[in-house]
Amino acid sequence: MTQKATRRRGRVLLRPLTLIASVALALSACGAPAAAPPGQSGSAAAGGGGGGKVVIGVGGQTLLTYLPTTLAQQLGYYKDEGVDVELQDLQGGSKALTAMIGGSTNVTSGYYEHTIQMQAKNQQIKAFVDMGQSSGLALLVAPKNEGQIKTIADLKGKNVGVTAPGSSTDMFVKFLLAKNNMQQSDAAVSAIGAGSSAVAAVEQGQVDAAVMLEPDVSVLTKRIGHNPVVLEDVRSSEGLKEVFATDSWPSACLYAKTDWLNQNKDTATKLAKAIKRTLEYINGHSGAEIAAKMPENFAGGDKDLYAKVIDDLKKTLSKDGTFTDDGVQAVLKTQQVANPDVGNKDIKLADTYTNDLVK
Repeated sequence: MTQKATRRRGRVLLRPLTLIASVALALSACGAPAAAPPGQSGSAAAGGGGGGKVVIGVGGQTLLTYLPTTLAQQLGYYKDEGVDVELQDLQGGSKALTAMIGGSTNVTSGYYEHTIQMQAKNQQIKAFVDMGQSSGLALLVAPKNEGQIKTIADLKGKNVGVTAPGSSTDMFVKFLLAKNNMQQSDAAVSAIGAGSSAVAAVEQGQVDAAVMLEPDVSVLTKRIGHNPVVLEDVRSSEGLKEVFATDSWPSACLYAKTDWLNQNKDTATKLAKAIKRTLEYINGHSGAEIAAKMPENFAGGDKDLYAKVIDDLKKTLSKDGTFTDDGVQAVLKTQQVANPDVGNKDIKLADTYTNDLVK
């Protein structure tokens, strides 16, 4: 791909998202903990059955990727279905997963890939309603290297910024290297976090390239005064097809320990139905109508801008809450290539998700 073509692709994909630059909605990547914590006597250890409260840990409640989880509560859909839900903002997918494994929550609003990662660690968790069809990642070139890094092959010997080693952003880099017949060691990765630290690291040339999420991409665009060069972008259906040969890459979802699901199938079905109704609501309403239902502070002081962001988000959400075969296979492929903890292990995908509760 020529630099001109790369820049043109960046303009097409990033222009609608420059609206987000002033909204503080940083999307943290959702890595799984290195190992599950020991059991705890958390407040939710016995919850979820017999009409008890269900505690859902959210991997960053203000993040747009998890909007349906909060919107379902704002719309009263959990209550309509007969479930008393408490949402806990745990400010990161790995923290939300850890809380659930430890027993302080019943259900996690996190990324589907965690179910595969934890099966590789002999811990069974299962996703039961899908919300997102894309991880929202973009691999960008730092301004100092524009004109020098034009393809993935040009990353050899370079330093690529990721939110944290082992995170979804790191996995994305490793997958792209392998896809381009390169070794994982061909490019180094450095943790740059998300938000202002990530933007500063790229802008100031602390890394040669970086995997970023919105609104960090738009903030960077505003600061450097032009659209960054984009090497790969899976925030659109076109990008998903190019990278993963699929229309979906399941990301945000609700999942729980398989044992909990087996013991609380009725409750889980009600949760899945509430999320499905929420996705239908989102599909049938404008960003402004949805923004009006969300907590005031989620808008970052600019509800009109927040509404425009939601309109763009709608393109990446599931319409009916179901997982696709191609989608879960794409996530597994990413993990097999990029995550040594998964590698060639025999992963039974049928045990990592179910569509039965949203039918």
